[in-house]
Amino acid sequence: MSMESSISTAKPLASQVGGHAGVLTTEDGSLIIKPALPLELQFYQALQQNTDLEPLRPFIPNFLGTLKLEGQLDEAKSAEEGTISVAPVDNISHPFLKPNILDVKLGTVLYDESASPEKVERMIQTAKNTTSFETGIRLTGFQVYDNITSEAVNTPKSYGKSIKPADLPDGIARFFPVGAPPVQEGEERLHGASTSGLPLKTLLPILQGIRDEIADIKQAFSEIEVTMAGGSLLIVYEADWLRAEEVIRKFLEDGECEDEEEEDEDEDEDEEAGKRQGPPFTVKLIDFAHTRLAPGTGPDEGALLGMNTVLTLIDGRIAQLEENI
Repeated sequence: MSMESSISTAKPLASQVGGHAGVLTTEDGSLIIKPALPLELQFYQALQQNTDLEPLRPFIPNFLGTLKLEGQLDEAKSAEEGTISVAPVDNISHPFLKPNILDVKLGTVLYDESASPEKVERMIQTAKNTTSFETGIRLTGFQVYDNITSEAVNTPKSYGKSIKPADLPDGIARFFPVGAPPVQEGEERLHGASTSGLPLKTLLPILQGIRDEIADIKQAFSEIEVTMAGGSLLIVYEADWLRAEEVIRKFLEDGECEDEEEEDEDEDEDEEAGKRQGPPFTVKLIDFAHTRLAPGTGPDEGALLGMNTVLTLIDGRIAQLEENI
């Protein structure tokens, strides 16, 4: 399918857990198409050309270029914010059969240097009133598949905005629950038992792999000089029991798990989903609408604080689960 035909049949992204409205996906689900302001485009272009940013490239979705929206443009808005383009990038949840997805907003500073004084004050208060200012993160939103209904259950932005730093371990536990075996006929589910989550033996190595990936991202990010307001870590892992067990075993054996391409494009959607072989997990840095190259300033300390917080939270969850072995 050509890029033009993919764009013409684009549809709203069903698995969006954070960010602004207006994000689309191509008909086959492999690409994300999102509105992109000039700073984000500049960063993606610099990422491809600037060798100083090379350590970060493996941890950012592939950027495929820009497309101009057709139709009437609001001249007042374009004069204020610049011409709006749409940017196709990888949909990193596409290779997963049942993607559990968490968007973690990074940083203690949530406003761009060009923001109005009113917005700066508003965003400072938002950071102080949430977990961002103290910990460098906010759980923007997440979805976790229910093992009984096979539907994704969404936890909205309001949850992440309402909790305090002491509640973050509970938030991480909600995103990484341990799944109980299916209830057999005549049995009753234990009161309070989660209907979501992977078996402990599958979840633990996935958690450790995610932890290692975030540590690699932190190391790469510490080597570049940028300011990043509003950027996020996007964490995705497989929720389907059989698929997760299969791909984490392959990952542990090989050290990697590459996506397998479908050969027959005429297969129906369900058959394609059944064959699609994704990784056990993936972690990417996303959302660069307010990211600027900042030579001479050192790395963004607020974002690094956030990455350290996520590592500490995952270490805590691993320790909790290991107590049950």
